Amino acid sequence: MMPQDNKGTILYVEDNPDNRSLIRRVLTSEGFSVVEAINATQALEKLDQEPINLILMDINMPDMDGYTLTAKIKGIPKYSKLPIVAVTANVMRGDREKSLEAGCDGYIQKPIDIDILAMQIERFLTRSA
Repeated sequence: MMPQDNKGTILYVEDNPDNRSLIRRVLTSEGFSVVEAINATQALEKLDQEPINLILMDINMPDMDGYTLTAKIKGIPKYSKLPIVAVTANVMRGDREKSLEAGCDGYIQKPIDIDILAMQIERFLTRSA
């Protein structure tokens, strides 16, 4: 079977290897390319190395949290329109607002519902296109 056309390249910023491997499997099977970064430094390097269509941003990371990193990326003019989707287990009241204030374009709750993940991402991609 031939792979589908690439639907886009997703940068997944996540420090947990199990989460990364799960999301990579789900998204590649849906026709996306997945680039992974385990921290803010790596995420910024990867952004410079290849064209990214969307960032999935884990919020709870050790060196710099996802809110800070999102604000930093959105502050770079060439990335200001890049959709960034927060991925977080924080579903406390105010977390959604906090992620949107930081510049995230959307919010996906952990544990990630892998049955609808690709659909959610496609929606963010078409919204930003």
